[in-house]
Formats: sequence, C-alpha cells, structure tokens
Amino acid sequence: MMRTPLGQVRGLGAAKSGTEHFWLQRLTAVANLALSLVFVGVVIALSGSSHAGATALLGNPWIAILMLLFVLSATIHMKIGMQVIIEDYVHDDLLKLVALMANAFFAVVIGLAAAFALLKISFGV
Repeated sequence: MMRTPLGQVRGLGAAKSGTEHFWLQRLTAVANLALSLVFVGVVIALSGSSHAGATALLGNPWIAILMLLFVLSATIHMKIGMQVIIEDYVHDDLLKLVALMANAFFAVVIGLAAAFALLKISFGV
C-alpha cells in the first residue's frame, strides 16, 4: 500500500481514525494515574467516617470536581478499551454492531449514574 506524504504527516493509517482513539486512550490513562491517586486518597480519608463526614468531604467543591474528572476519564477510557477489544475480536458484523452499541450505552449509563450520585452528594440534596 502506498501512502502519500500528507497522510504520513497527519498520522492517518489504513483506517483513517485509529490515531485519535490511540491518543485519547493514552491521555485518559495518564489522567487516570493522577486521578486514581486522588480517588484512593478520598477513600482512605472516608474510611471509618460517618455519612455526615462523607457528605462534608464530597461537598468540598475541589474534591467533587476531582471525583467528577475521575469518573469522566475512567468512563471514556473504559469505553475506548472495550471498543478496541470488540472491534478486534468480534467478527460477525451484526454482533459487532450490537456489542459496540451496548458498550456505548453502558459507558453513558455508568458515567451519568456516577456523576449524578456525586453531584447529589456534593450539593447536599
């Protein structure tokens, strides 16, 4: 297969879109490293805490924002990772389409449920 110099500069392979997923997955992986440390710190801080203590800690705007970023980054990373696995290992076209749709739906539901829970706790509703 011959590639044009412009295609090489833009980083477009045969699929024309693989590099975007590749870089987004790497970006979310790096974000997850830092945000996971914050998450573990919050979990440790909450160990042995009462409901009121947990609500107070998660009510802190900085903690709530970091936890929302963690949920967003982890959910995007999870969706892309499963999408790559499905695309690589599911060979039936209809089954692949259904699995990709289910993966996207699952990621949105998990992300929204976690974000809703964090926002509800954060705003004290």
